[in-house]
Amino acid sequence: MVTGASSGIGAATVRRLVAEGFEVVAAARRDDRLKALADETGCAAVRLDVTDPRGVEQLAADLEGCRVLVNNAGGAFGLDPIASANEADWQRMFDVNVLGTLRVTRALLPKLVASGDGVVVNVTSTAAFTPYEGGAGYVAAKHAERALSETLRLELCGQPVRVTEVAPGMVKTDEFSLVRFGGDAARAEAVYAGVPGPLSADDVADCIGWAVTRPWNVNIDSIVVRPRAQAAQHKVHREPAP
Repeated sequence: MVTGASSGIGAATVRRLVAEGFEVVAAARRDDRLKALADETGCAAVRLDVTDPRGVEQLAADLEGCRVLVNNAGGAFGLDPIASANEADWQRMFDVNVLGTLRVTRALLPKLVASGDGVVVNVTSTAAFTPYEGGAGYVAAKHAERALSETLRLELCGQPVRVTEVAPGMVKTDEFSLVRFGGDAARAEAVYAGVPGPLSADDVADCIGWAVTRPWNVNIDSIVVRPRAQAAQHKVHREPAP
């Protein structure tokens, strides 16, 4: 099962896992995009809002089984400094990124254990490691999601479930920055201006596909993946405009 599957990394992950031979349940809020993805890949499409506890519980009850869970639903909202932080944005980021991951993982954990070789992949961010100005809410949420991943691995030690964190750096997708800046396309595009070869959603899906197809005894604890042009969170090479 892949959450946040209607676009970007989630949709790319669905395509990759279908290509690997998995029967994939693609879960997201937008029915039209899910239907298009299902028509394209043959995946099963299920409408899910990870901020809705009852919806998560119902989906888990409806699933016959689950061996791989990719917690991809998330997002960044706003880029305000702490002094003028919008509490609603922070609440939304924690509800989706942190509590959403908690709700889905908790609901599906019995099925993951019962599979005999379960894998949980939490898609975090390099923001889970390094703060940056204006990013405190998203950074805090991704730090929390990383802590959740590491704690879950400790708590499941001895049980047949592996836990992997995939932490992408600069990924250019259709929606991430656009959502963050409230639909301001120019501001969103400026994030990637001059950057040669930012990561694509397919690059991240490639990491996820590789991690979940390792042998049962091999746990990939963490994959940090950045474009070559990004040496660190604060160090990005940009080429001058022609």
